[in-house]
Amino acid sequence: MADRSAAARRSIAIKCAIAVSLVASVWVGKAVLQFFGVQVPSLQVAGGMMIVSIALSMLHSKQSAIHDTKAGDGPPSTDGDIAVVPLAMPMIAGPADMVTVIVNTHQHAGAAANLAMSVVCVLMAAVICIGFLGAGTITRLLGDKGMDIVTKLMGVVLLAIAVGMLASGAKGLLPGLAE
Repeated sequence: MADRSAAARRSIAIKCAIAVSLVASVWVGKAVLQFFGVQVPSLQVAGGMMIVSIALSMLHSKQSAIHDTKAGDGPPSTDGDIAVVPLAMPMIAGPADMVTVIVNTHQHAGAAANLAMSVVCVLMAAVICIGFLGAGTITRLLGDKGMDIVTKLMGVVLLAIAVGMLASGAKGLLPGLAE
């Protein structure tokens, strides 16, 4: 994004933040799961596995295959509007994020909980927008090594979250493990 004008970067940041809100997953995610006959523990295990893949990619300084939006092996295209694809979907609000929102919505059921989760999603979209708008400054301040360190630290945090999701899903699928 560095080769784009400030106005183009701002436009991409705002579109991406709006598209990332994940609010739709809050309100219709459970119905979609029911339609396909998917149970939440299965979704937790699947989401945990996806998050493990992303975390390991971060630890190895590689792009996760989950975030790949094309079939080829070359670098992603930089022409056109990248705000929705690939930035918003799947890089920021990918399958693992949707799983997390749906699982949390399932664990805290009700209209008030859905409304609260929707507010959280919108606030996160605002934080992401602010992050994108300040990305150039942050990158300059941290430098390549600093960015690498932050990426690896966040990879460890993400891996810990993934292990928790996997454990919760496994307990739901195999209740004997909970004892």
